[in-house]
Amino acid sequence: MIETGQIDFAKGNGLVPAIVQDADTGKVLMLGYMNKEALEKTLRDGKVTFFSRSKRRIWQKGEHSGNFLRLVDIRSDCDHDTLLVLARPRGPVCHTGADTCWAETNRHVNFLGYLERTIHSRKGADPHVSYTAQLFARGLNKIAQKVGEEAVELIIEAKDENEKLFLNEAADLMYHYLVLLAAKGYQLEDVVRVLEKRHK
Repeated sequence: MIETGQIDFAKGNGLVPAIVQDADTGKVLMLGYMNKEALEKTLRDGKVTFFSRSKRRIWQKGEHSGNFLRLVDIRSDCDHDTLLVLARPRGPVCHTGADTCWAETNRHVNFLGYLERTIHSRKGADPHVSYTAQLFARGLNKIAQKVGEEAVELIIEAKDENEKLFLNEAADLMYHYLVLLAAKGYQLEDVVRVLEKRHK
C-alpha cells in the first residue's frame, strides 16, 4: 500500500483523481476524487472513500446503497498525482444500477487468471465444501494422477466428432492442470515465461 505522504495533493488543490479498477476482472469501474482525509480513511477502513466535489464532503462509496468497494490495493502514478485503486465491488458501482459508470458489464476478460486465483484461494479450504480443496487434501500424487486421467479422456474424445464432449474434456484437463501447477507452487505465467523463451 502507498503512504499518504507520497501523494501530491497540492497540484490539484487538495484533490487527486482516483481511478477504480476491479481487482479480479481488470475492468475500470469509476473515477472519483480523493483528498488526504479520504485516502487515509480508505486505507484505514478498507472501503474506498472519496471526496465529493458536489456535496463538498467525504463520502464512502456504498454508504447509502450498500454497494461498497472493498480495497485490495492503491497505487500511485509516476507523478504521484493520480491514484489507481484496485477494489472488489459489492454490487453495481454506478448510481444507475450499471456495473460500471460507463454502463459496461463487469465480467472476467481473463477468465483463466480468475480461475487460477480461485484455485489458489482454495488451498487449505474445507474439503467438504470445495472439490478443489478435496484435490489439494488428497495430495500431489492424486492430483497428478487426475491430470493423467483427464489427458487420456481428452485423447479418446479427440478421435471422435463430438464437439461438446471434446471441449468438456479439454476444460477438465485445463482445470486439473491448473490445480497441479498450484499444488507445485507455480502459476500459469511461469509456464508462459518458458514458452516465451522458446519462441524465436
